[in-house]
Amino acid sequence: MAKTASFSCTACGAVYSKWSGRCDACGEWNTIVEDTPLSTGPASKSLGAKRGTALTLTDLSAEETPPPRTQSGIAELDRVLGGGMVPASAILVGGDPGIGKSTLLLQAAARFAGAGLKTVYVSGEEASAQIRMRAQRLGLGDAPVKLAAATSLRDILTTLEAEKPDLVVIDSIQTVWADNVDSAPGSVSQVRAAAHELTSFAKRKGASVILVGHVTKEGQIAGPRVVEHMVDTVLYFEGERGHQFRILRSVKNRFGPADEIGVFEMTGGGLAEVLNPSELFLSGRGDPAPGSVVFAGIEGTRPVLVEMQALVAPTPHSQPRRAVVGWDGSRLAMILAVLEARCGIPFAGLDVYLNVAGGIKISEPAADLAVAAALLSAREDSSLPAETVVFGEISLSGALRPVGQTENRLKEAQKLGFTSAIVPAGGKPGGKSGLTLTQLGDLTAFVGDIFGAG
Repeated sequence: MAKTASFSCTACGAVYSKWSGRCDACGEWNTIVEDTPLSTGPASKSLGAKRGTALTLTDLSAEETPPPRTQSGIAELDRVLGGGMVPASAILVGGDPGIGKSTLLLQAAARFAGAGLKTVYVSGEEASAQIRMRAQRLGLGDAPVKLAAATSLRDILTTLEAEKPDLVVIDSIQTVWADNVDSAPGSVSQVRAAAHELTSFAKRKGASVILVGHVTKEGQIAGPRVVEHMVDTVLYFEGERGHQFRILRSVKNRFGPADEIGVFEMTGGGLAEVLNPSELFLSGRGDPAPGSVVFAGIEGTRPVLVEMQALVAPTPHSQPRRAVVGWDGSRLAMILAVLEARCGIPFAGLDVYLNVAGGIKISEPAADLAVAAALLSAREDSSLPAETVVFGEISLSGALRPVGQTENRLKEAQKLGFTSAIVPAGGKPGGKSGLTLTQLGDLTAFVGDIFGAG
């Protein structure tokens, strides 16, 4: 029987049944190569030709001790990692260029080294002298961190086998080059091979490996998605260059909660942790203004209060603009449609701008009611009381749906000096929140009772 050949693009990973000069998926030239099987000998034709080793099976009821953790002393980083660094774990950190990934990881490497972990920092983008200059600028010149500047995967692994470190930082995975893979550095094949070898080293030797990953213009980590499946933890370092705040967000964590966030502030001496992000996000908020509403959200396991800002203005164009920063644009369109269809409040002929202050990104549906309040406040030129927080989900029928962790949201609001809250009816706020609650069942009641509109 004739062998069926398979070809794939080294740039995007698209699979083809025959070779061609140009990839139809990504448009790159001369990137399609034949996939070579791992083994072509007689034993590969039948798995029964050679017996494997029997696996040891265990019951679900077997007792497992929690993995040991090493804390860095950076509380926000330890929180996102689930309580500290776990041995034999692989961590992937992505973020925009210049956002501060290398700064954060150099600070973390110095802290972990100070905590007793033998730490090696390998950079494929900077020379060792540049890293030492940054360390001196951050006050970390005396940290017991071993440095190396290399891109050859074979050299890196040989060095790590000899040094036997407890923690390895690779900055970045896109610059690592495997000489047994016939493609350019940074390609899908190279990134996949390098990530596999480094992850295998972590599991085999019990060392923790942190891989830095570049991101695409869509905000996703560049390279094959299989890399995110290989590693134990995936972290995104977010933030706007115009703001001093940086958000370290966990989107996958096998050793802790996902969607946990750590908040940092970019200073002249590096990244400083922010222990009370709600207070910092609301620090620039002045007197009540139309279009400004405070939303009590949940990020991971912690409550976070942020300011939702809206601006509604007549448009000189035939097609009104809808601009969103820090929230989902399609969800804004849904809120506008519900306000018009269920409450009779049109936004036709009006430009709508929505912004989440502080550079943080909000994704939970509990922000629906706060967004609707900000839009109505801007449209009616009427501000809500300064000490009021708002949260709740809006359904397409206009009903207000309760959200989770209501009590934690209200406790955080009370701690920051808020005295009242507007929430959906039917929730479980608890009897000790200490806030004056306004519980509403649908959006029409909210519009009529709060703004007197409709």
